[in-house]
Amino acid sequence: MLKPTIMRRTCFPTCLSPVLLALAVPCLSIPAPAEDWPQWRGPNRDGRSEESNLLKKWPADGPPLAWKARTAGGGFSSIAVSKGIIYTLGDLTEGCHVLALKEADGSLVWKTRTGESGGHRGYPGPRSTPTVDGGQVFALDQHSNLVCLNASNGEKVWSVNLQDKFEGKMMSGWRWSESPLVDGESVICTPGGSKGSVVALSRKTGKKLWQTSEWTDPAGYSSVIIATINDVRQYLQLTGKSVAGIDPGSGKILWRAERPGKTAVITTPVVHDNIVWVTSSYGVGCNAFRIDKKDGKWSAEEIHSSRKFANHHGGVIELKGHVFGSSGGTFACMNIKSGELIYRERSAGKGATVYADGHFYLRSENGPVALIEASSQELKEVSSFEQPERSDKKAWPHPVIANGKLYLRDQDLLLCYDISAE
Repeated sequence: MLKPTIMRRTCFPTCLSPVLLALAVPCLSIPAPAEDWPQWRGPNRDGRSEESNLLKKWPADGPPLAWKARTAGGGFSSIAVSKGIIYTLGDLTEGCHVLALKEADGSLVWKTRTGESGGHRGYPGPRSTPTVDGGQVFALDQHSNLVCLNASNGEKVWSVNLQDKFEGKMMSGWRWSESPLVDGESVICTPGGSKGSVVALSRKTGKKLWQTSEWTDPAGYSSVIIATINDVRQYLQLTGKSVAGIDPGSGKILWRAERPGKTAVITTPVVHDNIVWVTSSYGVGCNAFRIDKKDGKWSAEEIHSSRKFANHHGGVIELKGHVFGSSGGTFACMNIKSGELIYRERSAGKGATVYADGHFYLRSENGPVALIEASSQELKEVSSFEQPERSDKKAWPHPVIANGKLYLRDQDLLLCYDISAE
């Protein structure tokens, strides 16, 4: 990912001697580095932005609204932001589309149809986030159509239907919701089913590179992440039955731990040192597994479990050995190693969380958006505001922070807020 050049303002002439320049360094004012958000949960799939110099408090009606646009189509997908373009999935009249919008104002650049619209009758529309990498866009719609598109014009490079090609099977009926992972020349996704839970495809052709034939759980709604555990780089995925580490080159299962979920297992796992922490709702809660490797053999030991922290689908953030996020209608903090629940208190409500510049951004599914100080001692809500022009649907798309802006999607409405303190 390319980052913009950091511009430096000086309060002295450029012709000063090196000695005077050195003495003048404290006068430098360095604006916050901007950062794109090219995939699900950000640059590293952990829900964290590295941007700084963001607003520490908001007015009562929220940060300044830079623009709004009704160009996103129907559905619950979040957005990716890369090189001046916003990418998302949305249902339009003629079907589900990948949409490219201008970062400057949300206007449409191009659209490419992936398949039929609709899906689950109660919650129609797509819900996965496109991945942008190397001039290409990879997106999975609700009907398991995985497409590779040219990022500049939306031209289709290849497409494959995970259900038809790999006999994909979901754990329940809300259809495919995973955001594909791109790793080098591979595209990783989770069709689920008897042929193998996870598959790697060639990014050039869409042809299968490997499939986890020894791991055949139906797919949940979680997305694959990359983790380094015991100095070994691996893919990590959670299903409705188990959680596992996968060798990126061969698809071999390095380790696997039984972890039964119910109804819908959605939240992306987090990793701290050699501990994998997972959570789901419907009365299940959270579990932590210590992953070890000794004499060439892997092991996964559950070190604690609890029903006190149960994230439905808004995601959790790992920060300095603690995990933060929505648990029911509360905002919670838990020590990952010990399982101690530090706090669980009311905030904006059940919703999705991202992190930037010392704060959590909690977007409630019923509308309010809260700014919460990142404290592992107590809940410190700094500001909140009500999202304008709320639809009659749940506000499930995860918020996104990119280049000093906060993005909120609500069906076809996309709101862009200026949260830069510059």
